[in-house]
Amino acid sequence: MNNKKYSTLLPKLHIGDLTAKLPIIQGGMGIGVSRSSLAGAVAREGGVGIISTAQIGYDEEGFEQDQAGCNLLAIRKHIQRAKELSQGNGLVGVNIMVALKHFEEHVKEAVAAGADVIISGAGLPLTLPALVGENCHTKIAPIVSSVRAASVILKKWAAKYNRTADFLVVEGPKAGGHLGFSREQLSDLPALNYDEEIKGIIQCKKEYEEKFNKKIPVIVAGGIFDRGDIDHVLSLGADGVQMASRFVATEECDASEAYKMAYVNARAEDIQIVQSPVGMPGRALKNTFIEKTKEGSQKITKCYNCLQKCNPAAIPYCITKALVDAVKGDVDNGLMFCGSNTDRIDRIVTVHELMQELAFGV
Repeated sequence: MNNKKYSTLLPKLHIGDLTAKLPIIQGGMGIGVSRSSLAGAVAREGGVGIISTAQIGYDEEGFEQDQAGCNLLAIRKHIQRAKELSQGNGLVGVNIMVALKHFEEHVKEAVAAGADVIISGAGLPLTLPALVGENCHTKIAPIVSSVRAASVILKKWAAKYNRTADFLVVEGPKAGGHLGFSREQLSDLPALNYDEEIKGIIQCKKEYEEKFNKKIPVIVAGGIFDRGDIDHVLSLGADGVQMASRFVATEECDASEAYKMAYVNARAEDIQIVQSPVGMPGRALKNTFIEKTKEGSQKITKCYNCLQKCNPAAIPYCITKALVDAVKGDVDNGLMFCGSNTDRIDRIVTVHELMQELAFGV
């Protein structure tokens, strides 16, 4: 743990009429890694706790027969439980992938359940404003990785819905999970000079702040590990950060103990770029499963109806089965997404300890 005490406090994060005491959003991690236990604990500490809706109902009775119904039930259940755990101290939201087959249903259920924010990526969430409706409590944010993507979404939302984003999540090339970059870009991270891309996105959103007379906070994600990283992106003009991997190694994380220890024991050489059935490269921990996927496609015996554009006959493996196996504890034969700094994690802490370290250096 970093024992440095900081002379300056982190600013609050203002998203419209909502306020988080700390500008720290815990990233959404599916399947089942960030549900109500983790999100509620982060919110209780004054941050923004995020639940991933991707196959969130994997352990609900009847999931094998009715994935869609169990997922909707679990979305409502975990949002409500996280809000109870937060004790009113922070914000609770969801991450909903555009690539999901039931994207629209997940958005509507999250709004009905009272989610404070919806963060959406793995595709361009061009219809998100229509799905949440007007005069909605729930704030919305697209995940973008480039000035171009930010410009396309903001322009589309303004023209078609006469509204803009409540905040932006800028996910860089060091993030875990699905990445909005090519393998070539990911092979040479220094060449990306991503700080300039962040500045460009901050500049891009100013036009829409003026047009709609509102502040659009920019949240930077990907490779954020400690307070020094937070201070750096704030110095670029960002308003906060989104962090995921460090929250895996917490007592409150919803994943199994084996999953958490895989993070603690990870070495730098264990972190690899893999190909996901979503159609995007992703960053994950090397294990037996990853090695088998390199040898050829894994036999798929059941479709779990998770992705819009999934053809079981053409994909390398079933991502639902791979992620569920891992979160339940089969860390050799499952898929474990991770960030680029996962090898720096050396122990499991409480969410309170982690948030105190990030905020105050204690």
